[in-house]
Amino acid sequence: MAAASALPLPFSPRTALRQRLDAPAVTSPHRPDYHLYNYPSPSRRCSLYRHRIYPRQNVVGREMISQVKLKDDVDDETCELVNGVELMIGEDQDSIPAYLLKAVKNNNGTGVLLLSDVMGFEDSLTRDFAYRVACIGYNVLIPDLFRGNPWKKDQSMTEFEHWFSRQSPERVAKDISMSAKWMTDEFMAAGISKKLGIIGFCFGGGHLVETLARDEQAYFGTGVCFYGTNINPSLGSSIKVPVLLICGDNDLLCPISSQQEMEKNTRGSKLKIYSGRGHGFAHRPNSEEEDEDAEAAFAIMRNWLNDNLLVRKDHS
Repeated sequence: MAAASALPLPFSPRTALRQRLDAPAVTSPHRPDYHLYNYPSPSRRCSLYRHRIYPRQNVVGREMISQVKLKDDVDDETCELVNGVELMIGEDQDSIPAYLLKAVKNNNGTGVLLLSDVMGFEDSLTRDFAYRVACIGYNVLIPDLFRGNPWKKDQSMTEFEHWFSRQSPERVAKDISMSAKWMTDEFMAAGISKKLGIIGFCFGGGHLVETLARDEQAYFGTGVCFYGTNINPSLGSSIKVPVLLICGDNDLLCPISSQQEMEKNTRGSKLKIYSGRGHGFAHRPNSEEEDEDAEAAFAIMRNWLNDNLLVRKDHS
């Protein structure tokens, strides 16, 4: 594994940073068959704000520079650049792959850790969402929570329980903590002292709650939980930062009752429920109507991150 080449990051690469020279290029978008979540097979791709498809340029294993039309506030459109790079975080056998995206022109010097659903960190829709978050100024890190073994679209559902049983909560928690420490150390080395944000989808949303509840190092300043699964609402009383909870009222995997209890138990939290929406609508919309709600959810998330990571920091 060769050392990472110099990148225009808001911090200098350290010894823990390694670039995957053998990483595959991101090619044309694909969508898995989400029968696991009772999804119909979607036929088109979601992009930010009216879901325009943006051009990408890929360099195998080196650096991806992408370009997107970003709609800011009402109708002010500017063209921003985003850099993306494959990394290895940690050392030796404890290292894990990750993907880092950062805004170039409008970088606000703030990191966001994004925890994926069961499809993993290489899933195109997860990376699309992370890309959009980077477009609004953040440095977004997506760690591989499954160590090269995410749920695959062609696997039989009869294998799911066995696959899931191999995703040790202790190991996942360790990898999340390692990723958060890596981001914090890199920013500290650059003389930047800011809290991180954390976003989680589904499986990642459940781990987001657990991560914030045990955040003894106080890495995080806020969280955004999209339809988190297997959530223990009692952990909300241990969370010391505001959390935005987003879900649909037709989501069998993320009961509204548990979300409402989380909101009640977590100081400074807010619950946004979308009528008629099922699991995954915000990052895997299947219709024009879901696209509209996905866009609305992204806007709410954007304001939440700004208020709790940027504005609060400026006034502290």
